[in-house]
Amino acid sequence: MPTPAATAAAFARARASDFKGRAVRLADLDLPAAGHLIGVGEDELHAVLEVETAGGGFDKQGRPKMLFEPHVFYRNLVGSDRAHAVQIGIAYERWKAGGYPADSYPRLASALNINETAALKAASWGLGQILGENFVAAGYDSPQQMVVAFIDGGESEQLQAMVRFIKANHLDDELRAHNWAAFARGYNGASYAQHGYHTKLAAAFAKWSKIKDTPWSPPQDAVGKPVPIPPVSVAPLPPPVFAPAPRNSGSPALAAPAPAPTPAKPGFWAAALSRLRTAYPKKEG
Repeated sequence: MPTPAATAAAFARARASDFKGRAVRLADLDLPAAGHLIGVGEDELHAVLEVETAGGGFDKQGRPKMLFEPHVFYRNLVGSDRAHAVQIGIAYERWKAGGYPADSYPRLASALNINETAALKAASWGLGQILGENFVAAGYDSPQQMVVAFIDGGESEQLQAMVRFIKANHLDDELRAHNWAAFARGYNGASYAQHGYHTKLAAAFAKWSKIKDTPWSPPQDAVGKPVPIPPVSVAPLPPPVFAPAPRNSGSPALAAPAPAPTPAKPGFWAAALSRLRTAYPKKEG
């Protein structure tokens, strides 16, 4: 992860360029690879992306697709900052219908001048429309870092962040089960039914299920390689001892057994006693 100083510098450059980047699109294999991380296919992810951003993470100017939420900005402000934002019409206490202009970036620019971090938290970003408030669940240290990553990393990074957010909020089970109501409640909030998110997800999934998936297999490293077992070191046996082979023999003969030890000779007193017995034999009767 970049240092806070590096992130601050990178965000300053992004802001100076009006958040425009290379706008790198998804590769064909990005969807099945990302789905593999949470046990779903590309059809489930296609459905979420279609409902959230019609399948694209950048607008025509090369900026991450972004929706500024005034009610979220309101709850991230206090004191005079909140009062000023309310006064100029970019913050209000509760969500209201029809409060979204065609381009949210002018609102964001005004909000950044009041409170940079609060402004970024109040916007939904990229392919998965991840709210800046959810930067930790998406895998980042700050909303600034998330926005920079979405610009520099393209749609692939945005997709990875969406998958991390789904997993962090334990919505992968609902996605695998195609429980669209439960998924939409966790992903879009309690008012999901009011906007028909669950029915839109179901319809999008049904459409993508009829389209052939991209052939893909997980890399070998993903399933693990067998760990080699080191050979056991065994000390060599000593060579056998051979005696000289007899003549006309084609193979060596084993060594002859060692001769039996010679019995010890009798001692001095045993020899003297033997001579006495010879000189004075025992009388009979």
